[in-house]
Amino acid sequence: MLPQAFSLACQQQNKLKKILGDNVLDRAAKPMVSLVDKYLPDPYLFVIILTLLSFVAAMVFQGHSPMAVVEMWGDGFWNLLTFSMQMLLVLVTGFMMASTPLVRGILNRIAGLARTPGQAIVLVTFIALIASWINWGFGLVVGALFAKALARQSRVHYPLLIASAYSGFIVWHGGLAGSIPLTIATENHFTADVIGVIGTSETIFAFFNLAIVAALFIIVPLVNRLMLPNERDSVYADPKILNDEPDTSVVINRPADYLENSRTLAWLIGFSGIAFIFQYFIEGGGLNLNIVNFMFLFVAIILHQTPKRLLASLNEAVKGGAGIVIQFPFYAGIMSVMTASGLAASISTGFVSIASAESLPFWSFISAGVVNIFVPSGGGQWAVQAPVMLPAAQELGADISRVAMGVAWGDAWTNLLQPFWALPVLAIAGLKAKDIMGYCLMLLIVTGIIISAGLTWL
Repeated sequence: MLPQAFSLACQQQNKLKKILGDNVLDRAAKPMVSLVDKYLPDPYLFVIILTLLSFVAAMVFQGHSPMAVVEMWGDGFWNLLTFSMQMLLVLVTGFMMASTPLVRGILNRIAGLARTPGQAIVLVTFIALIASWINWGFGLVVGALFAKALARQSRVHYPLLIASAYSGFIVWHGGLAGSIPLTIATENHFTADVIGVIGTSETIFAFFNLAIVAALFIIVPLVNRLMLPNERDSVYADPKILNDEPDTSVVINRPADYLENSRTLAWLIGFSGIAFIFQYFIEGGGLNLNIVNFMFLFVAIILHQTPKRLLASLNEAVKGGAGIVIQFPFYAGIMSVMTASGLAASISTGFVSIASAESLPFWSFISAGVVNIFVPSGGGQWAVQAPVMLPAAQELGADISRVAMGVAWGDAWTNLLQPFWALPVLAIAGLKAKDIMGYCLMLLIVTGIIISAGLTWL
């Protein structure tokens, strides 16, 4: 099924490429890539700049004193500790699972479908889109690891390959794990007294949302394909990054080595975890970040076969987690300033003030995109914007489910500009944010048009 669908998609894209001309979007993307390469700082510096901007904005526009703003920031600095650990485990457990011989073999076989650099770009985009629509954490890890599998087999422009893997993330909030639509579909959610319970048939599975997702599945791979530069302008992956074969040697020098190389111990604990997973889903449990990490971990324990092999993979995985550890507390502080100062609500209110019933979903989308740069968390963003957007929707007579999805899509949209969520992908790929964000900026423009049209007119 996948080979036939992939082959058909490549044929259609090659026809369109001939019509539009070679490298049509590559020429348009080059200035953006150059701009980002020169001026986009390291993600750590980016979060420092955002922190200072939020300080200034809270003082200038909300009238808070400097010390009051600093207190807001400090009070919220550690509010994302649980989430930070979850994100670190997304990276670590996903890497450990993908480094097992079985999973590496599967990824390499699928990667073998790509015979040309263009096909590699299209294939990694499709895989990332599908995985992200199922679950955002799953999509981030699978996209990055599959991109590395493709790079091992194809000579393809590596920054665009990784940008394509990250671009699939755009659909997560319109997919099965979208936090806003799932929140308002839950009994007794925090806005239930205002809007009641809105089922996923009116959000995730509504025609307008499915149409947006379908359009992105067509357009995003095409845009990525058309940004592929000529071979002379391509940058290829460092072999040291791609050569991450696990050490499977067995050395027995002491009694404890028998335990470290024991398949029995690994399988006893591993299959205990698998039993829990089966029971969890039998009882109606759904996909969330914790269960995805749990699955990755215990599949990795079983497939690595011994504790020693698992720990060797773990040592490689944690090397890329430094950015997550240091940056996420700063984003928690920014979120605290934005919410406690009233700045996020003021941004939303400003957009609402110029909206009509028909245009409110669009302005919800735009305002959410702006707020997401400072508050890159779907659930946290909804807590900030819902008290503004929902009363406005009721007063204007707007479609509440469409307004909610406008906020959801805005949250997903500017992740193409905000490097927060790219950190696990970059860690796995061995790249920096400036290497991929120029391509993401082009996608930001194109996807913004598609999503806006779907929210407004479908």
